[in-house]
Amino acid sequence: MPTPTLQHGDHLDGRGAHRFTILHIAQSSGGGVARVVADLAARQEARGDRVVVACLPDSRLSTAAAQGGAEVRVWNARRSPGPALLKEAAELRRIVDRVRPDVVHLHSSKAGLAGRLALRGALPTVFQPHAWSFEAVTGPMAVATVRWERTGARWAHRLVCVSDGERGQGEAAGVHAAYTIVRNGVDTGHFDSATAPSRETVRARLGIAASTPLVVCVARLCRQKGQDVLLAAWPSVVDRIPGARLVLVGDGSDRAALAARAPSAVSFAGDVADPRDWYIAADLVTLSSRWEAGMALAPLEAMACSRPVVVTDVPGAREFLPPRHATDCLVPRDDPAALGGKLTHLLADRASGRALGKQAHDHTCRHHSVDQVVERMYAVYGDAVRAWADGVRPGGE
Repeated sequence: MPTPTLQHGDHLDGRGAHRFTILHIAQSSGGGVARVVADLAARQEARGDRVVVACLPDSRLSTAAAQGGAEVRVWNARRSPGPALLKEAAELRRIVDRVRPDVVHLHSSKAGLAGRLALRGALPTVFQPHAWSFEAVTGPMAVATVRWERTGARWAHRLVCVSDGERGQGEAAGVHAAYTIVRNGVDTGHFDSATAPSRETVRARLGIAASTPLVVCVARLCRQKGQDVLLAAWPSVVDRIPGARLVLVGDGSDRAALAARAPSAVSFAGDVADPRDWYIAADLVTLSSRWEAGMALAPLEAMACSRPVVVTDVPGAREFLPPRHATDCLVPRDDPAALGGKLTHLLADRASGRALGKQAHDHTCRHHSVDQVVERMYAVYGDAVRAWADGVRPGGE
């Protein structure tokens, strides 16, 4: 097992006497997790550090990581735990032995499971759940995943949550860990509507009339993201805003079921590598999630594009909205009537929507840029390396 070369107290800014080696491991190789990992990797590599990403081959993450300058190692892992888990953990151990990282950063539940089983605290380890595993399951499986997260916490020198709400969920479940909050960030330069193509240009490219009231939802098509609730709300919006159109951007296991129940004013754009055009084209962006990965990326990206958002009041949502936006932008979970009412109000009052969008843009640039995330993550890595060097037992019961 490799020994980290950083000494206690060294400043981990990517410009030190030696090249810091960071190994990111993720089974989730698409969606928000892929964007988080790819953004981190590209900026860490740009600072002069060696960055390695272990993930599924020929995936969105593997492509983006390579384009950002990171080394990519193949890790063929299934999404859910199963009989292949021990083999997957052994493969991760072999990758670690070859890469010899200074710190290992595990992303999402599957990498968190296999990676912590493989390392068991033998190297400075950072785990970032991107939504707790026990939030997605019920019954005996939920009990089992809670027990695992309690046990696995002892093998992570730092556990990164993206919101106070996500940390609160872990603590309420009895996951005792060395927590650090690093709120999600986005590439504000890329999503800034001031430097992107104009709304008119984008709408023409997408085949949407300039006058069409447009709501966009960017998310994986699955129960978690609650598009079924959005479809239930949509008829009430069209009744009051004639000609309004809803576009679901993304793909997933629920596409066929959602398409079967969608009215004619709803379109499916499929999976896109970069949703920026859809944010720019939209009058309003919504996300009707039943639960989230601590802090969803799509609303932050839309806000960086100066678009107002309407989102469900899941843990983390109140933390990324600008002050006083909750009244206009938050709705309860699984409440089609409340969701439809908020969407209708902001589509009808374009001036209020534009004002909220401008405030959202300024707030996101100040508090949620990916460069801020990178700076904070280096501090997390430093804490993890020092805890490892000092023999600190990270967590557990």
